[in-house]
Amino acid sequence: MSKRDFYDVLGVPRGANAEELKKAYRNLAKQLHPDRNPGDAEAEHKFKELNEAYDVLKDDQTRAAYDQFGHSAFDGTGGRGPGGHPGFGGDFGASMSGIFDDLFGEFMGGRGGRRSDGGRMRGQDLRYNMEIDLEEAFEGKKAQVRVPSSIACEPCDGSGAEPGSKPITCTTCAGHGKVRASQGFFTIERTCPTCHGRGQIIEKPCKVCHGAGRVEKERTLNVNIPAGVEDGTRIRLSGEGEAGMRGGPAGDLYIFLSLRPHPIFQRDGADLFCRVPISMTAAALGGEIEVPTLNGKRVKLKIPEGTQTGKQFRLKDKGMPVLNSRELGDLYIQTTVETPIKLTKKQKELLKEFDGISSKETNPESSGFFARVKEFWDGFQT
Repeated sequence: MSKRDFYDVLGVPRGANAEELKKAYRNLAKQLHPDRNPGDAEAEHKFKELNEAYDVLKDDQTRAAYDQFGHSAFDGTGGRGPGGHPGFGGDFGASMSGIFDDLFGEFMGGRGGRRSDGGRMRGQDLRYNMEIDLEEAFEGKKAQVRVPSSIACEPCDGSGAEPGSKPITCTTCAGHGKVRASQGFFTIERTCPTCHGRGQIIEKPCKVCHGAGRVEKERTLNVNIPAGVEDGTRIRLSGEGEAGMRGGPAGDLYIFLSLRPHPIFQRDGADLFCRVPISMTAAALGGEIEVPTLNGKRVKLKIPEGTQTGKQFRLKDKGMPVLNSRELGDLYIQTTVETPIKLTKKQKELLKEFDGISSKETNPESSGFFARVKEFWDGFQT
């Protein structure tokens, strides 16, 4: 089956600049990445095809060779290109570590997937979502999480080689993981086809991990959640992510926190808000009420005469702690005047009597509003 034209694979014209090539590659790589298409053989083939095309066209020298000789410049047939020209060798799509460091290798500041010495590769970073109550965010807590992850294989100590043996240096690349080929002024560096960039070869793979240097296992970890965390706070546990390949360093574990809605309090940063209903008589005559705080204590609050719905009272330092600080937010109590329902005959008579002796001074807000409404209507009649 003949290879597709690399420009067609990326969906760009032959005159496309480097930025256009990179943008086209990013969009297609995100669509075709194996993590988004598990088990899709066609998507996997297109993804490899895309990597090979971009790896050639992103470099000015290899792109010039491709524009002149096409696919035959990289066919690796005895190191000869068309017409007896020295070739460059194949497998340009294999060396993708630099590209994936840019696109997929980093997770929230991590360095997942980068190669290290001896073919070792850093483990991937992991994410764990944890939901906590507002009270737990107020006090802080110590929690345990169970994380399915990869850990270093014990029998081979993470090397991937059968106990009693160890990886040997690749003779093709002398342990560098890359080989070079030249044509005229072109010098092309590509991934070693023998060791696939690791620089080492495992002759006797470990029977437990089959040469990977790691195995799957669920772990229990202790997490310290400090007081004052907010919704979306991220906690990083260094080295608690996925184990690295063949003895490489482990990735990190990121705990993402979300807060459950609270039945009484609403949060805005370090401040808390609480709506408290008060009776019509308490609002009119004034008085004292008890309001809750998030630590379970009660605070007495004085309600002045004539308190209206929406009136806010500030209780200083009764809010949330500020993360990594000794400061505290405030608690705001917002009153809601409750209209009485299911009145008895006697209560209705008393309210009617009260209404009969009320005046503009008793209800200044409603009196002023309806006075403005009357002026508004009179304006239309005029």
